[in-house]
Amino acid sequence: MLSRGFGDISRGFTLLEKSMGLNASRVWLDRELTAFGESLPEGCLVLDAGAGSQAYAPKFSKQRYESADFEQVEKKYKPSTYVCDLRKIPVEDGRFDAIVFTQVMEHVPEPKLVLQELHRVLKPGGKMFFSAPLYYPEHEQPYDYYRYTQFGLRYLFDETGFEIGEIRWLEGFLATVAHQLRHMRGRFPKTPSGYGGGIVGVFLLVFFQLFGLVARFVSPFARYADIRKRYTDKGLPINYMAILTKPVA
Repeated sequence: MLSRGFGDISRGFTLLEKSMGLNASRVWLDRELTAFGESLPEGCLVLDAGAGSQAYAPKFSKQRYESADFEQVEKKYKPSTYVCDLRKIPVEDGRFDAIVFTQVMEHVPEPKLVLQELHRVLKPGGKMFFSAPLYYPEHEQPYDYYRYTQFGLRYLFDETGFEIGEIRWLEGFLATVAHQLRHMRGRFPKTPSGYGGGIVGVFLLVFFQLFGLVARFVSPFARYADIRKRYTDKGLPINYMAILTKPVA
């Protein structure tokens, strides 16, 4: 029993060391996309909508994979099958058996029109994996337009004809804590005047600089905890995910 306990502790520290540099949201997204890919029949046709660098193409190695992106952001892309606006994908109705639409909808100015188009190109009975942020800094400016609550997502999915299998947190609350701690620690004011000046300003400056050091230490432990267990009882997620189906008429 004692050796087993030490073994568990050793494995725990090994995972902790590996997870220090990991992003818990990306870990959970990787896990969820792996499960989605494994749920699809071999040889079926998958569209990665807003694929960018096509980082998740290997998840669909047993399927046929196509990608669509407008390729306008200053970042590295892999050549897309379709270079297009996602409001108008140049394919026939019902072409795809499945769609991956992950971490993209915050970047489209008219999300309802994009969802309508994805619904059009998906076969009846086809499934779509979706994720989008609720809490995240602006990024890929100026192409960053929205953040989504679960209720806003339900409204949009209902309005565009999707059947909602599930909507849930992508990661747990401790990932959100880790994200907040990591981003806040270098952004506190660095002079007493940033806190209103005077003796109180000096005290607050010292306090928040010390708190920043604590945040730097605690953040990786929060990431590690979230990678081990997705805690969703309280708090808020960074992202929501959903599994959607196009109903069979």
